[in-house]
Amino acid sequence: MRKLAIYYTSDTHGHIFPVNYGTGKAENSGLLNIAGEIKKDGNTLVMDGGDSLQGTPLTQYYLSHAEGYDFHPVAEGFNAMELDYFTLGNHDFNFGYDVIRNYLNAMRGQCVCANVEDLRGELRFKKWAVKVLENGMKIGISGAVTEFVNVWEQKEHLTELKVTDPYEAARKALEELKKENCDLYILIYHGGFEEDPATGRKLSETRENLGCMIGRELGYDILLTGHQHIANEKFMLDGTFAVQPPSNASKYIHMDICEKDGFDGIQDEYELCGKNAEIYVKSELRVTGSVHKDEPFGRMTPMEEDVQKWLDEPIGELVEAIEPEAKMDAALYGSKIAAIFNQVQLEFSGADFSCTSLGNDPLGLAKPITIRDICRIYTFSNTVMVLEVTGATLKSSLERVASYFVLDENGQPAVSEEFLMPKVEHYNYDFYANMDYEFDLRKPVGERVVKMQKLDGSPIDPDAKYTLVTSNYRATGTGGYTAIGNSEIIRNSTEEMPDLLQAFVKRHTPVPEIKNYKLKVTW
Repeated sequence: MRKLAIYYTSDTHGHIFPVNYGTGKAENSGLLNIAGEIKKDGNTLVMDGGDSLQGTPLTQYYLSHAEGYDFHPVAEGFNAMELDYFTLGNHDFNFGYDVIRNYLNAMRGQCVCANVEDLRGELRFKKWAVKVLENGMKIGISGAVTEFVNVWEQKEHLTELKVTDPYEAARKALEELKKENCDLYILIYHGGFEEDPATGRKLSETRENLGCMIGRELGYDILLTGHQHIANEKFMLDGTFAVQPPSNASKYIHMDICEKDGFDGIQDEYELCGKNAEIYVKSELRVTGSVHKDEPFGRMTPMEEDVQKWLDEPIGELVEAIEPEAKMDAALYGSKIAAIFNQVQLEFSGADFSCTSLGNDPLGLAKPITIRDICRIYTFSNTVMVLEVTGATLKSSLERVASYFVLDENGQPAVSEEFLMPKVEHYNYDFYANMDYEFDLRKPVGERVVKMQKLDGSPIDPDAKYTLVTSNYRATGTGGYTAIGNSEIIRNSTEEMPDLLQAFVKRHTPVPEIKNYKLKVTW
């Protein structure tokens, strides 16, 4: 009986060291700690699903100080894991062609990405690959990234790269792999599921996530997914065995795979699956431990120390500290943190209105502000975009915001399950600026916006055109904001919000309390 073990990570987002950069405290996470967990032999494969270059201050710092170091920190983390195969994630395109090239050149593992075309011809990746294990098992492997790279990414980052339909590319790669007569076919897909794995409820009508369709309609035995950050240790799709780890290298997937032939005493935790080979699979989600190898941890430590010093550099202060804002309180009464974000966007763009959102955790801001504080309150590398919208678009979007609420049995506001399942999405509640608006939660969803006007009291005409500044994430319509996604983009900046925030604080210190909105919610 031949066996295969798989270790799988995805969406690690620059988490190399076991540290929380917002707090500066140690935590059990990171590629180096996962490397300490891996037990590898000739019948083991280590794989990753992309989104590796963006997400922590360490990667941000490295990209602007790379000339001072003789190693690539992300590649060092994966090389310590003895990574065999990986694909690209949408965020790996955020920094352009040269950054991807340098990353791939530093990796010992093989990048497989069937739906990316390299127009310059310098990237070290393949459409598919075949690996023969020590026990003779022949494994066919391909990869693909969500085609929404074309929606989200700045156009100048895609002038020498072409991202095509992942479904069609994965299908063609499988056709080629079948010619190799492999025993097992694996697709690493940086995309998620368009349906809720637990209930079957449709999550999206877009092609951002095609995992269910790929699993059901193509012939891969194993589907390793990502992008959505939803922990799912097993999900059967008409014979295709699918998994997905959460983000930030806090957990990883471990799989044991056995061929049916000669497998006796089948255990309950194994499942028979496979469309082209009868195999048994056991999968579990493991928590990242606290142990790492001395190397490359020791060799990389000076860089980590440089990052920590950089994070604690003061850049300004507030007139008055902002206490941590509970999610429901912020949604009902407004957020001082969101007001700062919106003011930054308004000053940068000169738009009529602004909208922004917050992360899932309650946020506050001490009076003295450091770079670490900026990284803690704005954790994404979003850029700023200006759209031409109508008053009707603003109304539609505010109705989506108002759907965040439900009234409980006591008539009190609570968060709708739509924003909590299958994953927590407080970040899809938007805060608007330069606007006076009101929600009445006693009214049906879709009819809750009872007031919407400019701060000077003048009306917002449904048919009139205005400019709205928001993040590149929201500009795509993601999160249920279809009307915004259908609006015309009139300015697409390359500046990232954390950098704009830092510049804003330096320019306006001490930063006063900002009142750029009037929000009222009744129930």
